[in-house]
Amino acid sequence: MRERRTGRAGAALVVLRAVSSRPSLWGEALRSAARLAPDRWWRRPPFLPVPDAAYWHFRMQTAFGEERALPSVQDVVDYLGWCQRSRGSRR
Repeated sequence: MRERRTGRAGAALVVLRAVSSRPSLWGEALRSAARLAPDRWWRRPPFLPVPDAAYWHFRMQTAFGEERALPSVQDVVDYLGWCQRSRGSRR
């Protein structure tokens, strides 16, 4: 049995799986990534727009009760759909 990846790297794979077959969520996924990325992310390794590790662990703890939790594909789809609906109501 393979060990399940956790943390930001594992979450990135879940997000890719969630949006790869849902083009309607691609824009919202990019907007969410931009919101979560730290300022000047391109100046620090891993040179990717990923959230700060401490922030990520906090969010997983508050959302799932465990800082090493990994959201499911459905969690990501639900979240991005909620973001789309919320953004539409703010216009």
